[in-house]
Amino acid sequence: MSSLSKRSTVYFEPAIHQALKLKAASTHLSISELIDEAVRLLMREDQEDIAAFSERVNELEISYEALINDLKKHGKI
Repeated sequence: MSSLSKRSTVYFEPAIHQALKLKAASTHLSISELIDEAVRLLMREDQEDIAAFSERVNELEISYEALINDLKKHGKI
């Protein structure tokens, strides 16, 4: 058993729930453990995105119109 300590109710579409049950059985993990890991991965991605935005905060911005004009100018579109 894992050391998960907080309880929550989560609702899934039947097909997703069935897939989770099969994945849990094949990996010898609980559905809770699978969901916990999935949420951790999503939060890690968010953390990476925030870091990337922070690194690029001083970059110049270009409008969509200017981008399109630049792509046309350089024969990209």
